[in-house]
Amino acid sequence: MSKFLSAILFLLAACTLADGAFAKEIGSVDTKFNLLSPDDSIKIEVVKDPKIDGIVCYLSRAQKGGYKGAMGIAEDTSDASIDCRQTGPIKILEKFKEGEPVFKERRSFIFKKLKVVRFCDTDNNAVVYLVYSERVIEGSPKNSISAVPFTQWHTQKSNEPVELCSYK
Repeated sequence: MSKFLSAILFLLAACTLADGAFAKEIGSVDTKFNLLSPDDSIKIEVVKDPKIDGIVCYLSRAQKGGYKGAMGIAEDTSDASIDCRQTGPIKILEKFKEGEPVFKERRSFIFKKLKVVRFCDTDNNAVVYLVYSERVIEGSPKNSISAVPFTQWHTQKSNEPVELCSYK
């Protein structure tokens, strides 16, 4: 394989990688059979919030198969869903801004991204996660949200204060 072709394949692979927190795939189901290439599917992934300990989000998203999907140049649909849960004592590791990205992933070679962003509901002491797709020219209204109230975890002592959701 020529050095030029190797460089092109490396760039294609690099453009399709997530550029925020990392998602770990925990399962998938096929949604469309393709005879000689990968099937279209729905991927289920777990994403840990890098700035809030004690919360994980489960993300499901459609992924195109076929030859373009195998090469990383297919444009995936905007279909995605998110559900987040408290998995331990909640601790804010680093302050964050309103609507700050938690996770980003390219959904096409150049123009489309899937994003997970977070917001604080300070009145109810909860963090709200939103997943949506963003496109340079035309975005999609498809979205999903999940809220996690900051509550006392069963391993915490009753006199330990509950973390407060707040911005920088």
